[in-house]
Amino acid sequence: MNLTMDQHDLIYFDNAATTPVLSEVIQEMIPYLGNNYGNPSSQHSFGFNTSRAIENARRHVAHLIGSSPNEITFTSGGTEANNLAIKGTVSRLGINNENKSTVLISSSIEHDSVLQPFNSLKAQGFNVKFVEVNKEGMVKLESLLEFLKKEKIMLVSIMLANNEVGTIQPIRELAKITHEISNALFHCDAVQALGKIPINVKHLDVDLLSLSSHKIYGPKGVGALYARDRDQLSPLIDGGGQEKSLRSGTENVYGIVGFGEACRIASVNLHENWKYVKELRDYFIDRVLSTIPRCYVNGSMNQRLPNNAHFSFPGVKGEDIIIKLNEFGIAASTGAACSSSKAKPSHVLKAMGLSLLEIEGSLRFTLGLQNTRSEVDRVILALGETIRELRRHSGFLNN
Repeated sequence: MNLTMDQHDLIYFDNAATTPVLSEVIQEMIPYLGNNYGNPSSQHSFGFNTSRAIENARRHVAHLIGSSPNEITFTSGGTEANNLAIKGTVSRLGINNENKSTVLISSSIEHDSVLQPFNSLKAQGFNVKFVEVNKEGMVKLESLLEFLKKEKIMLVSIMLANNEVGTIQPIRELAKITHEISNALFHCDAVQALGKIPINVKHLDVDLLSLSSHKIYGPKGVGALYARDRDQLSPLIDGGGQEKSLRSGTENVYGIVGFGEACRIASVNLHENWKYVKELRDYFIDRVLSTIPRCYVNGSMNQRLPNNAHFSFPGVKGEDIIIKLNEFGIAASTGAACSSSKAKPSHVLKAMGLSLLEIEGSLRFTLGLQNTRSEVDRVILALGETIRELRRHSGFLNN
């Protein structure tokens, strides 16, 4: 069977890493790459034009998550938003590494842009603890409750949806018990969930929420942090006082405009997009499970992002599958794009209790609005051939 594809037949199933920029978004950005080049801080018409564009984008971002525009601070992306939420809170609340009784909480399956700031604080002597998850990647409520009842908690940070297996956390419940028991601040990394599922910060009852543009068909290099009370944060960057002094530096105007337009489009089409991608994803999962022996879906099937399909194929290595699929013109991944070059077992799958064999053979497919059922069928053919070939060479099915 010859499945080799030319350049025009490439199939992209790695939308959790990044998404293509919508043509409507590009068109909205173009004027700010051309004649509308003023510095938003300038006190003349050139500056006023770009300043108004930023505020218009801020309204679109706020509308998508049910917040007020003045609660939105633009950043360079989700990583900076997470760092600002975590380190900015610690700095503002005056927590220091000599105060061992004050505890910072996160989960064991967070994105590296959350784990690394917490680990950095831990290395400095801060009291940092991580709640456990179950085999579906769901935070164990009893694990968080144990910390909340025994410790003096100042900050809890738990993601809305996992970037690897797609499990959606019960954030409203987790934030509720956090506020009721400890009165701690609750931060949520919502980068993967934005534009895929409904998000309302008032309903979730979170204090801080991180967002990113390039996961929702907007440009790279721009994100945002929702803060219910900006006065509870200290800036990471000092300078000219942009973003009401919470994030200094001349604004990435065309990026922010693109982010705003992507949020506007996502808000209008949220239910329709969710339905389309979920049906495509469910069809993909059903076909894979019915045609490829000895494979398993990782993560929750009920509480899952609509575009995420994460499998384990014991007997083969995920990196080898990626290489073979790439020869067919198919893009998938073994996990988070920003850490895929580190060649280490997934901390998410380890925390979920998967065996080394299951972790090594894991693969993430994340679908997008540009994908079609015919593409799914072609991926299944290529994937089936790839798994059979790799297992034949390894002798897995003969053991």
